Amino acid sequence: MKHRLRFAGKKLIRMLLLLLGVSLAAFLLMSASPLDPLQTNVGQAALGAMSQEQIAQLEDYWGVNTPLPERYLGWLSDALHGDLGTSLLYRQPVLTIIGERLGNSLGLLLFAWALSGILGFTLGVLAGAFRGRWPDRLIRGWCLLISSTPAFWLAILLLLVFSVWLGWVPTGLSVPIGVDADSVTFLERLHHAVLPALTLSITGVSSIALHTREKMVDVMESDYVLFARARGESLRSIVLRHGVRNVALPAITLQFASVSEIIGGSVLVEQVFSYPGLGQAAVTAGLGSDLPLLLGITVITAAIVFGGNLIADLLYGVVDPKIRRGAAKS
Repeated sequence: MKHRLRFAGKKLIRMLLLLLGVSLAAFLLMSASPLDPLQTNVGQAALGAMSQEQIAQLEDYWGVNTPLPERYLGWLSDALHGDLGTSLLYRQPVLTIIGERLGNSLGLLLFAWALSGILGFTLGVLAGAFRGRWPDRLIRGWCLLISSTPAFWLAILLLLVFSVWLGWVPTGLSVPIGVDADSVTFLERLHHAVLPALTLSITGVSSIALHTREKMVDVMESDYVLFARARGESLRSIVLRHGVRNVALPAITLQFASVSEIIGGSVLVEQVFSYPGLGQAAVTAGLGSDLPLLLGITVITAAIVFGGNLIADLLYGVVDPKIRRGAAKS
């Protein structure tokens, strides 16, 4: 028990240090952006019609004249007290905006995360059980194709087929156009979220399927499986009794580690479908030079990703105690 607590404690400390590094990197990259906040959000024509006092007020609002160390340390001090600042574009607290947008994205992310895990595990087990035969070649070819396909291109393709040609699902947004958000039913929201969630699910399948296939191949070549075949057990019995049981936990740990892929893909997918989620808010904040909002989204999403990796590391420690003991000594 002490080893587990020590292992988890070290991981948490590393996660906090990584969050600090991520926030600093995002701040420096945003500060080095060639976009001028005033020209981007106000416009060159409007700036030309303003007085010097008005321009100075805008520069103070966007923090143009504030030294970079002062800006970052001021944000960090507020963040440590639970205040991520106020969005410069939306003029609302960053935590409020993140809560609203994350609520929209959460359904997409959870559905895509669960479906990609189920499909990836199932396909990986089938490919490993039929190694070298046509199901294995078909699944491997499909996974390699999907893993090399950009998420935004796949989203555009699915949008063209299922929305434009077939008309089965809406082309975008999270609610019907012209309808008050409070009067939208759950089925209508689900109807708008089907295609973005399906796109994210497809993009997250390949890594889990290929990893599970390799584990399944090792199981099928093990001595106890050869002995089971000698006893006359059917392939179905071997896969269910020996294969699934031995590859399930490694697949689950990999599934928790794949949170970053789902969140990263959601940024592009939400842009294609104009879905008002956290990914679209991050793009808007970046293009609009909204530093507090972008830093808040970066830190929150990084914490979710690191949390998934932490769970994966803890599960690996359960699977193989040598990993936990080795990490505790380091």
